[in-house]
Amino acid sequence: MLSSRIGILGGGQLGLMLLQAAIDWNLDIHVLDPDPEAPCRKIAPKFTQGSLQDFDTVYNFGKHLDVITIEIEKVNVEALEKLEAEGKHIYPQPSVIRLIQDKRTQKQFYLDNNLPTAEFILTENRNDVASHSDFLPAFHKLGRDGYDGRGVQRIATEADLNKAFDQPGLLEKAVPFEKELAVIVARNPSGEVETFPTVEMVFHPELNLVEYLFAPADINEAVDKKAQEIARKTAEAFEIAGLLAVELFLTAEGEILINEVAPRPHNSGHHTIKANVTSQYEQHWRAILNLPLGSTKAYGPSAMVNLLGEDGYEGPAVYEGMDKLLETKQVFPFLYWKAITKPFRKMGHITIMDENIEALKEKVTFIKNNIRVISK
Repeated sequence: MLSSRIGILGGGQLGLMLLQAAIDWNLDIHVLDPDPEAPCRKIAPKFTQGSLQDFDTVYNFGKHLDVITIEIEKVNVEALEKLEAEGKHIYPQPSVIRLIQDKRTQKQFYLDNNLPTAEFILTENRNDVASHSDFLPAFHKLGRDGYDGRGVQRIATEADLNKAFDQPGLLEKAVPFEKELAVIVARNPSGEVETFPTVEMVFHPELNLVEYLFAPADINEAVDKKAQEIARKTAEAFEIAGLLAVELFLTAEGEILINEVAPRPHNSGHHTIKANVTSQYEQHWRAILNLPLGSTKAYGPSAMVNLLGEDGYEGPAVYEGMDKLLETKQVFPFLYWKAITKPFRKMGHITIMDENIEALKEKVTFIKNNIRVISK
């Protein structure tokens, strides 16, 4: 299917890195995004500006294509279902996207399929949350449209109940955990499955998004095996074709619980572009085109630091400290072609490689202290 006409719904940084991987294989890629200055705009062979949530726009974009994939879940599923019924290959499948779009149905799916996850209660509004004060401390999550830390509120005590969303969501028991892990799984339509090595994520204390990660995770062999097995079982339960990023909690008791999943390339796999034999982006193409999956072997220890817009700056982006960064050995910047920086906007990432985790940690600290995205 290498000669297929392929569409990507979404032209952000994940789409950009998918395009970069597609160039090596001369794939015929079409991109749809609402932003006329989306990161994919300058290198996409064919770019269409339009809403990802409008039925007609998505349907008309896809009806002349053979294979369609996504780089963001917030898309019009009804249009994808119609295209699938007309014989188009939609990966991940519309049924998977629909299920994952709503955290309520996503959590229920884990329960129904005996996949480990934190205890939760489905809620309809703020008053409903208040009626479950005996369940605290917990996190209240919007059912739909939460993204990159938005749509999540910590409700520690009754004094925090006013923070709850007045929309359908779920109240998830706050789990005391030691580490946050992630495993990216690839599965093709033939059922072949490969997993990437388990990574350890460190989240920004206020923004609830990944600040940096280490690969491999600092866990013992038994925990690693359990994380890999749960991720694989989750992908097989969804019967997904494509990538599935499985975010996990490791508790103090050694229990592993699924936090959330994403049916696409993911922040927890950016480092694989340099650090692994096959990147998550190439693996996604292999999976959705039903080709043999590539080796996920790592060349050695690695880390990834998200490059976020500095707080207090908004305007044309300036990358401060790049000279210091490029003087450092085995450090690879990836910038996302976003002309305008905003506080905490994802502007790029930096992959780091070294012989051991301690050296990686030193480089992570150096980067965090010396590289900033500011504005003119």
